[in-house]
Amino acid sequence: MKVTLESTSKIVELTTRVNALGGTFVPARIWEGHTESGIPVHCYVTRIAVANDQNHAQFEAELRECRAPSPDVAAIPLRLIL
Repeated sequence: MKVTLESTSKIVELTTRVNALGGTFVPARIWEGHTESGIPVHCYVTRIAVANDQNHAQFEAELRECRAPSPDVAAIPLRLIL
């Protein structure tokens, strides 16, 4: 499966029911996109990295670019328990 994603300005906090992270919340940016067949998706991204031999400055500049979330994603609560 291939998914095309775009970063949004929406950030939520994730935690697990069993408090596997010691009861702390982990921030996640919501990215929106679609599958190759056009099915809309949204993803909760907690970490993203670039290979050491790539241009980190360019990556970080592009990573700062984000759009406003769609109304469906904007309605997601700021704290989520998984």
